[in-house]
Amino acid sequence: MRSFLPLLSLSAVAQALHFFIDGTSPKCFYEELPKDTLVVGHYTAEEWDDQRHSWQKHDGINIFISVDELFDNDHRVVSQRGGPGGKFTFTAAEAGDHRICFTPTSTSGRSSWMSVNNPNGGIKLTLDMAIGESSAIESADKGKLQDLATRARDLNNRLQDIRREQVFQREREAEFRDQSESTNARIVRWVLIQLVVLGVTCAWQLSHLRSFFIKQKLT
Repeated sequence: MRSFLPLLSLSAVAQALHFFIDGTSPKCFYEELPKDTLVVGHYTAEEWDDQRHSWQKHDGINIFISVDELFDNDHRVVSQRGGPGGKFTFTAAEAGDHRICFTPTSTSGRSSWMSVNNPNGGIKLTLDMAIGESSAIESADKGKLQDLATRARDLNNRLQDIRREQVFQREREAEFRDQSESTNARIVRWVLIQLVVLGVTCAWQLSHLRSFFIKQKLT
């Protein structure tokens, strides 16, 4: 059975809808898309929880998403496996019919088939699909883009702080190096002066002792 999602307009966002999927059989929709049309879909998969008596997400649910171009021998443009909630996006390369399918799997052990005795079987899939390169799609991701821009600015500010700290450390190192070189130079000069003074003193003492001994021999 072919299911159709209405293409409201290129600037419209389809309203969220939900449907139930029995077993692991795929649920497919067919959409005729113009060329270069952007499609963004958000989905949530839930399974009935007997304890909470409501539909709940859990990590054991997986959804396989595929998008095929029917006009191009079922050429697959999307092949994506996700958890109980996620997003998929693609752009129609050419105008024509596209088949969008969702195939669930679950590790809960519950019956995956709906019946009179099991009315809450299967997977409940909520789908919100936006079609067209429109301001509506852009506004849907505007918050994420702003968050990314804020993070980028924060990273740039941190990099600037790190660079300033590196420059400051290099200046401190250069200042310390200059002080060390100046101190070492003063120490060397002082040692040389001491050596000169010591040499002069030794020479004077030797000269004095020589004169003293000469006088002692003469007397």
